Amino acid sequence: MGKPTGFKEYPRQVYHERTPELRILDWDEFSEPLDPGKLRTQGARCMDCGIPFCHTGEILAGMATGCPIHNLIPEWNDLVYHDQWREALDRLHQTNNFPEFTGRVCPAPCEGSCTLGITSPPVAIKTIEKAIIERGFEEGWVHPRPPAQRTGKTVAIVGSGPAGLAAAAQLNAAGHAVTVFERADRIGGLLMYGIPSMKLEKDIVERRLNLMADEGVKFVTNCEIGRDLPAQKLLADFDAVILCTGSTRPRDLPIPGRDLAGIHFAMEFLHANTKSLLDSHLQDGNYISAKDKHVIVIGGGDTGNDCLGTSVRHGCRSLTNFEIVPRPPDERAETNPWPQWPRVFRVDYGHAEGEAVFGRDPREFSIETIEFIGDDEGRVKALKTVLVDWAYPDPKGAPFSRVAGTEREWPADLVFLALGFLGPEHPAAEQLGITIREGRGAMSWYDAEYGKYQTNVPNVFAAGDCRRGQSLIVWAINEGREAARECDRYLMGATKLP
Repeated sequence: MGKPTGFKEYPRQVYHERTPELRILDWDEFSEPLDPGKLRTQGARCMDCGIPFCHTGEILAGMATGCPIHNLIPEWNDLVYHDQWREALDRLHQTNNFPEFTGRVCPAPCEGSCTLGITSPPVAIKTIEKAIIERGFEEGWVHPRPPAQRTGKTVAIVGSGPAGLAAAAQLNAAGHAVTVFERADRIGGLLMYGIPSMKLEKDIVERRLNLMADEGVKFVTNCEIGRDLPAQKLLADFDAVILCTGSTRPRDLPIPGRDLAGIHFAMEFLHANTKSLLDSHLQDGNYISAKDKHVIVIGGGDTGNDCLGTSVRHGCRSLTNFEIVPRPPDERAETNPWPQWPRVFRVDYGHAEGEAVFGRDPREFSIETIEFIGDDEGRVKALKTVLVDWAYPDPKGAPFSRVAGTEREWPADLVFLALGFLGPEHPAAEQLGITIREGRGAMSWYDAEYGKYQTNVPNVFAAGDCRRGQSLIVWAINEGREAARECDRYLMGATKLP
């Protein structure tokens, strides 16, 4: 590295965020860039460690360790320090089709496994990544690169989330004619409608989509394969098909009172809000408004946090977030050593905004919802909870036990369920005759081996959350790229795709 002692000399700096009190007044992105000089010093903090786990992309203790797309992190950190931004962008694009997305919404498992992070704040990898790609767009270094020649082969991709877009970009670069089918009215999948605009502004998504269209990728919207168009039609019209439909079946909470009005799945809330925001800046009223409502979000994670930030911007009356798990520790536990993902207490943007408005962190830990309570008109007005103790598993099989005497009622006009997802919907797969891999409960996924991605139907592949289950955007990009490689190998007999 150009500055071997940089990690000793410079403190960690990341993108500055507008204060919660200001940013809740709009739907704009809340982070602001660092100047190039500060970014260079952040690149200098990469410490020439000799054991860079940051780009490994392994699974340890059930979580990602390092970057699943194997970004060449030490290389472009050093290039930024030496003010060689164009070369840094070339390194970044070797492994990542969409650094403008991961630089904004990835939880950065690379930073969790940064060697410097053993004793000090880790290198600001995510901040540097975003800066590189934005510099690339500003300087005009990112422009359409259509393939020099076409192969005559055609590929249909079902789903336009990060896995589908990554597969499309790679296969188009290989010279195949690629058509991406999306059931929504806009391309982008969860990038467009699953992630709120304050985390990922939609003109950033559209900028990349326009680039891909200029490179030759064809997009078809408002077309759900298996319903609007028979899946067998794809087998007749295309040489290969890749299913990248995501994991869209939400986990429910079947307790007394679940049928009351005012209880919604989180993605129903987030999708409608972003669509209305894009269509009319929320003037059409075609969304679930949290204004003046007592809002309770059940479930944590990114989706639950996004519900918090959206509800605050609507002007909710109160805001509470239930998590059944215990509060994480402030520092790594002994059972959670580096380079595992650090399972520690974090304050995300929605938590900070809730605290700024209501004077407290909205989260309640080790709490279970046991009943929804309705009014005379069939609407939810409250819910009942009980505290749980994870130290004493229930004899009937639950990993926790309920604490007697801790029942409580909470006022609630709106309840959002952010409890994760059970896998993909199956119409297209069933029509194609794809084998469904069953999991516990109602969980299921398309059956295709990781690294090969080929289903039991030879020219049909599967990648992303529909194959591996609900996961990170970087895993979706990883699978989309690798599925494109295997699809290209199937079509051509050999492949040069990474």
